Amino acid sequence: MEKFDVIVVGAGLAGLVAATEAADRGRKVCLLDQEGEQNLGGQAFWSLGGLFFVDSPEQRFMRIRDSLDLARQDWAGSAAFDRSEDHWPRRWAEAYLDFAAGEKRSWLHGLGMRWFPVVGWAERGGAKADGHGNSVPRFHVTWGTGPGVLAPFVQKAKVHADAGRIIFRFRHQVDALEAINGVVSGVSGTVLATDPVQRGGQSSRVAVSHFRFEASAVVVTSGGIGGNHELVRRNWPVERLGEPPADMVCGVPAHVDGRMIGITEAAGGAVINRDRMWHYTEGVKNHDPIWPNHGIRILPGPSSFWCDADGNRLEAPAMPGFDTLGTLKMLRERKSDYSWFILTKAIIKKEFALSGSEQNPDITDKNIRLLLKRLGKEPPAPVQAFMDRGEDFAVRDSLEELVKAMNDISGEGRLDIGHIRTQIEARDRELVNGFSKDAQITAIRGARNYLGDKLMRTAKPHRLLDPAAGPLIAVRLHILTRKTLGGLHTDLSGRVLDGSGQPVPGLYAAGEVSGFGGGGMHGYNALEGTFLGGCLFSGRVAGRSLDA
Repeated sequence: MEKFDVIVVGAGLAGLVAATEAADRGRKVCLLDQEGEQNLGGQAFWSLGGLFFVDSPEQRFMRIRDSLDLARQDWAGSAAFDRSEDHWPRRWAEAYLDFAAGEKRSWLHGLGMRWFPVVGWAERGGAKADGHGNSVPRFHVTWGTGPGVLAPFVQKAKVHADAGRIIFRFRHQVDALEAINGVVSGVSGTVLATDPVQRGGQSSRVAVSHFRFEASAVVVTSGGIGGNHELVRRNWPVERLGEPPADMVCGVPAHVDGRMIGITEAAGGAVINRDRMWHYTEGVKNHDPIWPNHGIRILPGPSSFWCDADGNRLEAPAMPGFDTLGTLKMLRERKSDYSWFILTKAIIKKEFALSGSEQNPDITDKNIRLLLKRLGKEPPAPVQAFMDRGEDFAVRDSLEELVKAMNDISGEGRLDIGHIRTQIEARDRELVNGFSKDAQITAIRGARNYLGDKLMRTAKPHRLLDPAAGPLIAVRLHILTRKTLGGLHTDLSGRVLDGSGQPVPGLYAAGEVSGFGGGGMHGYNALEGTFLGGCLFSGRVAGRSLDA
């Protein structure tokens, strides 16, 4: 039987950080994962690489005045902590904000990470000043996207592996946490057959043997439940968001299955805030899927006309890029399993970004020449590919033709051309002069007051039915599963707590499996750029907190 100082279960970003931090301190670490080596880095590889910083040099360069007090206000308004079990999530949120306003950037910069100079403004909220949303742009896209975030930690892990301090064990599926006299002492499970499936693809579960490893500490960093729609539906907050939609697309690979949450519960770890989760309303089916039911999220600018499945325009704050869960709640109240964007070529070429490293080859590959093409007259190539090949997209010259195509896409015939035209013409009339009572038109003009949005993310206001801005485009939007905001209950050292709030000896957790810290440091809502940051922070805390 192999023995280690530390076993880390899950080789995603949080696991890599925890393992390398422990190895930096001279510990012998086993880093194991049920997937193959090609999946090293987990979900983070597929991300856009957005990180939440407070009062960064990039913000100051873009004339953004941010502060820790403002970030605390935004976080508190978004999290809306209201449960007795939110003690540790609150503490994690406070610590993370201090980190994001303090050493987070300098630590990552020292590891070689760099960021795109135009700071993005995601999840704006759109209600009260002390309510949900980012008051200022804080979304810092890493130069190199998700792979760029992973690179320093993958490199460190391989250096430690060459020195014998980190031992990789891929295709090792943990089935149980072992304990002696109540102290977690290792893991046991199944060795799976080697599978050359591409990164992110669904791998086989053919068993070839079994294993059992011992260690003085086990760190669970296995991710959330977004790839397991059965678990998503079981934990869905019906009282807050209504019934889950009949169909959803999947924003994460199938191996994000939540298995280790139940396994850790069986070993005595407590799970809190199961009903807190984060799903996007702007998902489209990938025309070139990698994992089952593969969805891609559109990161929209503010200008698209947004309506439900029956063609009824959504009301503020359900505007593109403003309030994710608020929009989801509105759609579920309307029994709308999907929704629609109607926009123009002028809007799509400037305002549509697609989430994911593979959808942003210019930033992922650090290709400045390719990046400059975003300022051209045509949509970026990945967006154009969806316009040409995506089953959720329609491009037509007239509104009548567009609405017919939309009904053909859904196969339900729910959209009436007269109803759609009346609403769009009403919106268009608000653009005749600089005044408006329309919340979305006001929001568009407000967005263009920020230089970054004016340059790259918000089209010049124009009538949707202006032929010069065409052709017209429609996009069917699915609910896309993504992040788990609740999880294993941990203290501020990353120790997993039991049902009475006491640490389970020898057991730690980090990343999404712990709600990114404490069992839910985001509360009910997230501010974007905080998921990768939560993995980095909680993995670092756990790796530095392990007992000698």
